[in-house]
Amino acid sequence: MDFKTLIIYLIGFIIVAIAANQIAKVFQKIKFPLITGLIITGIIGGSSLLNFITPDAVDNLNFLNQIALSIIAFSAGSELYIDDLRSRINSIKWMVIGQLFITFILTTVVIFYGSHYIPFMAEMPSKHKIAIATLFATIFVARSPSSAIAVINEMRANGPFTKTVMGVTVVKDVLVIILFAITFSISKAFINGDDVGILFFVILLFELIASFTIGYLVGKLIQIPFNFDINKKLQIFSIVAIGYGVYLLADFIKFQTNLHFHHEFVIEPLLISIIASFVLTNYSKHRIEFTELLEEISPIIYIVFFTLVGASLSVQTLISVFGIAVALFFLRLITMYFGGVFGVVTAKDKKEYTHIAWMPYLTQAGVALGLATIIAHEFPAWGHQFETIVIAIIVINQLVGPPLFKWSLNFVKETHIRANMSLEQSTRDAVIFGVESQSLSLATQLEKHNWITRIVCMDDYDTNDAKIHEIISLHTNEPTIDDLKSLSLEKVEAVVLMLSDRKNLLLANLIYEHCGTKEIIVRLNDRKYFDQFHQLGALIIEPTTAMVGLLDHFVRSPNAASLLLGMDDDQDTMDIEINNNDIHGLRIRELRLPTDIIILSIKRKGQLLMTHGYTRLRIGDIITLVGKEQSLEDVKYKFAR
Repeated sequence: MDFKTLIIYLIGFIIVAIAANQIAKVFQKIKFPLITGLIITGIIGGSSLLNFITPDAVDNLNFLNQIALSIIAFSAGSELYIDDLRSRINSIKWMVIGQLFITFILTTVVIFYGSHYIPFMAEMPSKHKIAIATLFATIFVARSPSSAIAVINEMRANGPFTKTVMGVTVVKDVLVIILFAITFSISKAFINGDDVGILFFVILLFELIASFTIGYLVGKLIQIPFNFDINKKLQIFSIVAIGYGVYLLADFIKFQTNLHFHHEFVIEPLLISIIASFVLTNYSKHRIEFTELLEEISPIIYIVFFTLVGASLSVQTLISVFGIAVALFFLRLITMYFGGVFGVVTAKDKKEYTHIAWMPYLTQAGVALGLATIIAHEFPAWGHQFETIVIAIIVINQLVGPPLFKWSLNFVKETHIRANMSLEQSTRDAVIFGVESQSLSLATQLEKHNWITRIVCMDDYDTNDAKIHEIISLHTNEPTIDDLKSLSLEKVEAVVLMLSDRKNLLLANLIYEHCGTKEIIVRLNDRKYFDQFHQLGALIIEPTTAMVGLLDHFVRSPNAASLLLGMDDDQDTMDIEINNNDIHGLRIRELRLPTDIIILSIKRKGQLLMTHGYTRLRIGDIITLVGKEQSLEDVKYKFAR
């Protein structure tokens, strides 16, 4: 094929891909998965209908598939972060074993004995049927990490069930690539009539060792673009080039070994890519940069990959095998149910997980479809029918899987979505003593950040000026314990005292002794009261000193002062108490924080710590963060759970 023809093919594909991106957004609006819109647009633009992408074009654009598959494998490997798995390792281990072996074995057996119902398998020899059954079974094990992460983020889910799901999902995707490398080699031997003896398995073992070794080396190689301060687009180009280079290397080794030894030595590019990503994620300091880069290019990769897959499909074949796809969908569902029961029982997890443990693992996407395209390319005689069945199953899984996953998360009460609830449930609250311009301004500012504020009036004050706030009048200069209890101060997160020093001290003592409010903030008028407030653990604001200090910071560090005061758009600060056992003992550098989050301080048992990357977090630590509001909210539910 000449360069001019390739350009023509690329232009035709780009037109269809741009259309696919727009049409897929329409599908999303009507609650259909994104990949469904991309695949359907590919089918319309392919040889079945408009023929914008001809069969020859699909074959010659296979290099785009290879690039996409390498990035999909990089993405899967980047999710396997060992420190995130440690707290649920027992549950993850048994669930992986259940899902892997039970799904694989049952699927293989059922498809082999039911092969006469699958048209392209009906007349095949038994060895061929076994080979194809194991390939189906391997793909049935695969899950979609990106789909799982999307649901978890949407539901703001966190907890033992969620962590087990995420761990099992990413571990399974690594293992399924290894399993595929083995079953694919054996299947090729069965179908091509090659000998499957001891020598075959010795060579297969060396192929796996070579794939792991090259994967480790590629993992070191993909760190290089991040070691230098280079343009992000150049980093993206480097990662894409390395990913495609893995496929070129595999083809080169296959060709040379066949030429010189009359036997193809096959290294698995998907396995190499996923191992490389795992090495970078767990054994380098570039994990976050790498993840962000993959997130940036993944949408384009998915458009290219799923559109090209759609273009390779035949509408007639899809219609003819759809009934089989539905039957196989239910087969996969049943095997996953038994695998989930096995995992829960052997790991001794909560009994409530028993009948829902399978639900999070139904959805499939990139990895499963990638394996199907490899099979279709290797076995053109029946591979496209195989691929079409798998795609139909994946589309059904995409429709059914996410709702079931969401339901299971709600069932185990690990979701933290912003539901229609009362303000009392969804916000924090503060009580401010004293009605004046500053207290009213403070209440307004707190309410902008979703706090409930109540202002207590103890002096004669025209509350009409403050009618937008809740004003409570005590009509006393000497408040009693009963007065404070009527305000339910024991349930309040913060009390702000903005009265005279004498009244503030009286209130601070009563609150300290009888209410136990978490934070008492006092505006100090006369410094002689400082020690008395300090003994009560109050946070003391001396207006004159505070103003001088603030001006000093603005002069010496204007950017930091603006940031801390929330003067920058979409920036805020937040104190979060760590209550999540999975965070306990982690070093700061091991946290998977958004890059726009900065840790300002950690307070432990009343003492501020000098923090660095190796500072270990403890339950009860109060960590002060600054960053974008949405990122702070995301971190809050992760730490506080």
